[in-house]
Amino acid sequence: MKKFVLTLVLALALVLSACGAPATEAPVATEAPAEVPAATEAPAATEPPAAPAEPFRVAVVMPSAINDLAFSQSMYDALVRIQEEMGGPEAFEFVYSEGMFVVDDAAAAIRDYATQGYDLVIAHGSQYGSSLQEIAPDFPETSFAWGTTADTFGQPNIFAYEAASQEGGYVNGVLAATLSQSAVIGVVGPIETGDAKLYVDGFGAGVAATNPDVTVNVNYIGSFSDVALASEAATTHISAGADVLTGTAQMVVGAIGKAEENNALWFGTQSNQSSLAPSIVVASQVYHWEVTLREIISLINEGTLGGTSFKANLANGGEVIEFNPDYALSDEAKALAETTIQGIIDGTIKITLP
Repeated sequence: MKKFVLTLVLALALVLSACGAPATEAPVATEAPAEVPAATEAPAATEPPAAPAEPFRVAVVMPSAINDLAFSQSMYDALVRIQEEMGGPEAFEFVYSEGMFVVDDAAAAIRDYATQGYDLVIAHGSQYGSSLQEIAPDFPETSFAWGTTADTFGQPNIFAYEAASQEGGYVNGVLAATLSQSAVIGVVGPIETGDAKLYVDGFGAGVAATNPDVTVNVNYIGSFSDVALASEAATTHISAGADVLTGTAQMVVGAIGKAEENNALWFGTQSNQSSLAPSIVVASQVYHWEVTLREIISLINEGTLGGTSFKANLANGGEVIEFNPDYALSDEAKALAETTIQGIIDGTIKITLP
């Protein structure tokens, strides 16, 4: 019987060899060692990789469009930068609701995002404060943030952020007074509050410090979003002799259009507005909210869900003066602006607001 089995095995081997079976399919048999030495144990590197960590998830509610070249775009751009820094959507994921100018609609969106378990829900607008104050206590394990303000309502899961917009406003005012030929400058403001008022007051202080003989006419239109009213205000300023304009909030796209039509210079804030009118935008104060977002994300990852407020300014890079490369700003004017920026940062320039 053993002879028959041996014969059969040899015959099968010959058939496989004739069919071209590769040598690696039939390795030469070796005697199994009595004991497997420790050195032959599988190294740790061959273990299955650990499952990837969940991405940090952020939801943001904002009052206008993500391409408004102003307040909402400043936050959207910051989130994009954070996503790139952290390695893409696998590590940092964000969603947004734009155009939420109706506060009740924004509140519903904030609550819905909190229900979905986002790590951070951002209410990007000071008008959302009362809603956030009511919603946050219902979701003690969720972090919330809102701005621009320093008020956390004493809640342990609310962060607040604001911009020292008077600083960039002051720099823009220095340049505006330097470049104006008519000695008349117009300002289109939205509502006299928050970072909008700080910017307008800082701008006026910069003009006055540079040339007190320049007249600054300010018109608050009573709206953050009314483009038509902003256009009318700009037209009024130009009719009064203004050859330089500025303004803040998402409605300024209307004012910039009028400035371009009349070849009046423009200074922007919140987001870089050069692309809208490359021939007349001189510079923009740009909010870089990623400076604040980095700190908030770090605190959340360490277990702190709120209770802290942050301020973006020129010193920490949360505000940056971005010059328009398509506008031929003289070397002397640019040097003056850069000296002013450094003076604000090191404290040699003190900004006095009304």
